[in-house]
Amino acid sequence: LIFKGFGPFAMHVVNASWEAVKELSKMGLGKEAGNVKLITEEIPVIYDAVRQYTVNMWNTHKPQLVVHVGVSGIAQEITLEKQAHNHGYDKLDICGCTPDGECCVEGAEECIETCIDMQAVCDYINQSDKKVTAVVSTDPGRYLCDFIYFSSLTINKSRTTFIHVPPLDRPYSARQLAEGLRLAIVAMLQQLKLVN
Repeated sequence: LIFKGFGPFAMHVVNASWEAVKELSKMGLGKEAGNVKLITEEIPVIYDAVRQYTVNMWNTHKPQLVVHVGVSGIAQEITLEKQAHNHGYDKLDICGCTPDGECCVEGAEECIETCIDMQAVCDYINQSDKKVTAVVSTDPGRYLCDFIYFSSLTINKSRTTFIHVPPLDRPYSARQLAEGLRLAIVAMLQQLKLVN
């Protein structure tokens, strides 16, 4: 299982996605996740780095599940993204660049949806006794989050997801975000029949 958060950008000097992923790494996935190995990595907010990293990650690790995590300034809950887009990447990354043609993967379809049932994942989180809530979204935002998600979906849409988290303490701590992410992963692993 590969679990990735993003590094700092713009007003997100401390990126809640990476803080939540680091916290999850400390907490662990718990007994519900069985013997799944968790690999966590921080990704820079750079289009070229994301493109190269995504291909290398799939080739090197051959993961059973990839969960990308990013921060959204407008999110107020754990936001489970259903799909990603190929075009419209006109926002500058931290190096001041956009991808060629504002496109993620030349010649690919315009929109790809994950095969994982994100509504079922959402229900699993919301029915838990934890104090975090989740929603499902169809718009990851045409920035690096959407870009990395589309990149992975073109490689394997059966085993790729993306989760947006709100900024820290708006309203959740890193620990609470990590707990929400843990619940999401358990639900995904159950769908994939990787755990009971």
